[in-house]
Amino acid sequence: MTEFVTLDGGRIAYDVIGDGPLVVLSHGMGVRRQDYRHLAPLLADAGFRVVNVDMRGHGESSLNWPSVTGKAAISRTDVANDLLGVIRYFGGPAVIVGQSLSGGAATIAAALAPELVTAIVEINPFTRVAKLNFGALFAVRRYRRGFARLVGTQLLKSPKMWRSYLDVAYPHKPDDYRQYTDGLMETLRQPGRWEEFMKTGKTTPADAEAKLPELKRPLLVIMGSEDPDFVDPRAEGEAIVAAAPAGIGQVAVVEGGGHYAQAEYADRVAELIIGFVRQHADDPARRVE
Repeated sequence: MTEFVTLDGGRIAYDVIGDGPLVVLSHGMGVRRQDYRHLAPLLADAGFRVVNVDMRGHGESSLNWPSVTGKAAISRTDVANDLLGVIRYFGGPAVIVGQSLSGGAATIAAALAPELVTAIVEINPFTRVAKLNFGALFAVRRYRRGFARLVGTQLLKSPKMWRSYLDVAYPHKPDDYRQYTDGLMETLRQPGRWEEFMKTGKTTPADAEAKLPELKRPLLVIMGSEDPDFVDPRAEGEAIVAAAPAGIGQVAVVEGGGHYAQAEYADRVAELIIGFVRQHADDPARRVE
């Protein structure tokens, strides 16, 4: 059942299941909280209270939020502040699980308010400013295909191109993939929704990258080995961890997973998250004060 948290500037839609320590899930650009439809129940069954949110402007969350950039944009800092507002509403602290754009937002949230965050998990995150690899456009087919469709989505403002990107970004499609993408595209056809999605492309991960050295909470980066957004997904995860304070970060790779590993291989991702949280979230030795 959809519920709402009212924050300055709008309302964040969410659903909540389970009891126990708080885990907040946040999806990436151009999708909905249903990205976690397979993962959330597994985390709840493992003894967590799971709050699954729609990013501002996405899903059932409200439109036309003011941005810290002062422009018609959705930045990682904007999303981070929304997540902290949700955590405060539920009493906190929480583990934040952020995918893609929300991975960078998780870094910022943990750096801004470590008292509200016990640990962060970033799934295929855009936490560092991406650099186009021209050589890989010729040498790495999945990277070329993903890049062309992402650029086409932004330049042409094309829903058809976005759906084509998703087909590439899901090398392993769950059984309900067609039903899920049909529902997503229906949402994006609602008045104002596509325009909100386009706002995510008007900022960069520079704000998140700048906060990596300030992290004080354990960090797990989960990468899909077949993510088309990165030439070498493992190397990207390792670079994120290397930019954080020594000893608090680690990388895990889901073999065969694409950009949406949490939907493609929910069982594997759940196992990684549950093990990480139970091992490190409440271990003061894993925190940098």
